[in-house]
Amino acid sequence: MSRYSEDNHHACGIRRRDAVIAGHAGDEAKARAAQDNDDPRVRASVLGALDRMGALADEELRVALGDPSPEVRLRAVVLSVGRAQVSPAPLLDDPSDDIAETAAWACGERGFEDLGTVTRLGELAAGHSNPLVREAAVAALGAIGHPAGLQAILRATTDRVAVRRRAVLALAPFDGPEVEAALRRAAKDRDWQTRDAAELLTDTN
Repeated sequence: MSRYSEDNHHACGIRRRDAVIAGHAGDEAKARAAQDNDDPRVRASVLGALDRMGALADEELRVALGDPSPEVRLRAVVLSVGRAQVSPAPLLDDPSDDIAETAAWACGERGFEDLGTVTRLGELAAGHSNPLVREAAVAALGAIGHPAGLQAILRATTDRVAVRRRAVLALAPFDGPEVEAALRRAAKDRDWQTRDAAELLTDTN
């Protein structure tokens, strides 16, 4: 690393630290001074700082969801969990699997989403190439509990172990013959945790 690069890295580190400290100190002006910094790590830290002091506007968070940096988008997705007016759903189609997975998790943490988002989560649960995204989408559908998500959850009970285990747990808000049949199948699954999850839900229904 050249001396210039070292100095630049050190300067960015200071600005990032300053943004974090500003968030704890409630110094909005100092945090905003770094809001348009070229370093995405600084911009992500500013988001956290403004949110901590209650100064992050919904529109600012929406803009951050479209930031060119994956690091900033990821931070924005996490912060969207506590914002009723800012949905992380647009990031379900992010080119980064990590962000898509986190967006699915965030939708589930919010516990409510519109029908279009539920439909998209179902598509991800059924067809995303990354099993971690499928698992997060299934978990979100269970947390949201919308009837439109049930078929995707049922399909996921035949996916790989981690996904089908999560799918069985996601059946908790639902009932009916299809759900009962899926739980009976899961109770005979070769994975003991899937069997335990099915038995737990069977006992509580």
